Order: sequence, then structure tokens, then C-alpha cells
Amino acid sequence: MNQAGNEPIAEIRSFIEAKLLGGRAIAPDEDLLLSGLLDSLAVMSLVTEVERVTGRPVPPTDVLIDNFMSLEAIAAYVNGRSAA
Repeated sequence: MNQAGNEPIAEIRSFIEAKLLGGRAIAPDEDLLLSGLLDSLAVMSLVTEVERVTGRPVPPTDVLIDNFMSLEAIAAYVNGRSAA
């Protein structure tokens, strides 16, 4: 991933750590959903943040565990949508 591709992910990571987890750091592969770190309301806030950062809507059909379970999964989802 190039540096420009990392900027949205860094912003999303900061949002997760600061706003959703109260300052707790996360590893790129840490499970955010099945671990219980994020509840359904937090996931909706995360989806809204992904939309804000990328400037693209996230269709309801894309709000899947596979796309939002970790920072790595979010990066793959965001980068995949950017390439499309």
C-alpha cells in the first residue's frame, strides 16, 4: 500500500482508538467485533467515519463482519472500493 493509501486508514485507526475505544491502541489484525470491543452502535459510527474519510457511501450490503472485523479488513475494504 502506498503512503497516500495509508492516510485514510491512519485516520480511521485514530477514530477507532480515540472515539470508540477511549484511547486504547489496537493491532492491525485485532478482532474488533467478535471480541466485543465494538458494539453495533460503535460499528455504525465506524461506518459513518469510513464514509466521511473516503467520501464514498458504504452500502448496507457491505456492512459485513468480513469488512469491518479488524483494521486490516477495513483497509482491504477501503482500498478495494478505491480501486473499483
